[in-house]
Amino acid sequence: MSTVELGAENFERTVSENEIVFVDFWASWCGPCRQFASVYEKASLAHPEVVFGKLDTEAERGLASAAQITSIPTLMAFKNGTLVFSQPGALPAPALEQVIAAVREFDPTRAPSEDTRARRSA
Repeated sequence: MSTVELGAENFERTVSENEIVFVDFWASWCGPCRQFASVYEKASLAHPEVVFGKLDTEAERGLASAAQITSIPTLMAFKNGTLVFSQPGALPAPALEQVIAAVREFDPTRAPSEDTRARRSA
């Protein structure tokens, strides 16, 4: 599946009705966004079971603001309607593949273990 354009009319429905959704927040004037676009498109073709959306921050300023986008490109991942990943910057293909694999394995309904919380506070 290739990437889908997201906007105010389909963003919420797309995120809520699909198990895994990646969203690339981008703008046409952004060099790193254009560079990341080919990596993102290739990943979308390699993973047809995952939805890969693109949101033009210039055309959808309200959504970009609601998502607190301060730098582009920004990649977000949703699993079962829950935001599970957000990172600004263009990722190289191997890093994007790692994120895709991690999101597939992640269970957003499971609380972090006591051991994990203890390590974070140490």
